[in-house]
Amino acid sequence: MTGIEAGADIATGALIARAVEPAEDRAAHDGHDSGVCLNCGTTLIGTHCHACGQAGHVHRTLGAIGHDIAHGVFHFDGKIWRTLPMLAFHPGDLTRRYIAGERMRFVSPLAIFLFAVFLMFAIVASLPGWHMDGGNFLKPGVNGGIMQARAKLAEENRRAAAMANEARAKLAKEQRKADPDQARIATLQQRIGKADEAARTIGNAQKVLGGPPGAAAAEAPLPDENWFEARMRHARENPELLLYKMKNSAYKYSWALIPISLPFVWLLFPFSRRYGLYDHAVFTTYSLTFMSLLTVVLAVLAAAGVPEWMLWTAAGIIPPVHIYKQLKGAYRLSRLTAGIRTALLSLMILCGVIPIFSVLLVYMGVG
Repeated sequence: MTGIEAGADIATGALIARAVEPAEDRAAHDGHDSGVCLNCGTTLIGTHCHACGQAGHVHRTLGAIGHDIAHGVFHFDGKIWRTLPMLAFHPGDLTRRYIAGERMRFVSPLAIFLFAVFLMFAIVASLPGWHMDGGNFLKPGVNGGIMQARAKLAEENRRAAAMANEARAKLAKEQRKADPDQARIATLQQRIGKADEAARTIGNAQKVLGGPPGAAAAEAPLPDENWFEARMRHARENPELLLYKMKNSAYKYSWALIPISLPFVWLLFPFSRRYGLYDHAVFTTYSLTFMSLLTVVLAVLAAAGVPEWMLWTAAGIIPPVHIYKQLKGAYRLSRLTAGIRTALLSLMILCGVIPIFSVLLVYMGVG
């Protein structure tokens, strides 16, 4: 992904997030003012219509469009600059205050989550070292050796055919001469014979290995092989395609992390009348947003040459500390109960949320 494409993705994420984000009370400049709402016709009694919420001043200049785009990408109505520090250093207070009703002071969880996801995929996909080695991790053991041997044989076959064709062309040219060089003709004929023999040997080896990757024989299902096993075998033979599908699925279905995580957060407070699913959803969405932004920061630091041990240490310490602070502040827990729930939630994330989402990505990739 180029820098232009990454910037476009970031801008798109910001504009989508702005579209779902409630606007603060603000008057739009350089617009048209009338005594009634231009959207629903209600008589205005303030800067905004009390019936539908539209601003009384409406932009109708070309420059205003550029202003709206820049405002949507960089400002989020100014709330982003209040939300990000709270999300990073006081996530529990942010979650509790948003749930309690302070909606206009902070960016909503869904809006900032959308922006963070777009930012993460735009930045990470454009950095070196984040391409999973072209899918070679899908080629373990015997299967990987067979595929590598197939590729090598195909290359040798092409080389032998090229050598034979070149020798035949030179032989035909030499034979057309009025006084052909018999020694050269014998040498070229010997070279053609060796190339043909090499091609036959390679062909026999390809038959033993079942043909090149992607051949019809490789596509045929094996005996006692179910659908998933067949698709996984196909994925091992086409790892780049699988990775492409998985990356697209991770980008498109990142929102699925919210409903996947909700039951696990609910298990921390089972049958609680004080905290409902909405509270857990706000907690989950803000937490996922922070983890996405943390991934961006670590990826940029890795590209800048920060030692790996420092990055892995940060990746191992910061997430549980952030979860602890958010649990303690959002649910008003004691240090002990917050620590216990942090350990439980971390375990459920590692053993539940991540595996379920990974299975979803693999299913979308092989489907």
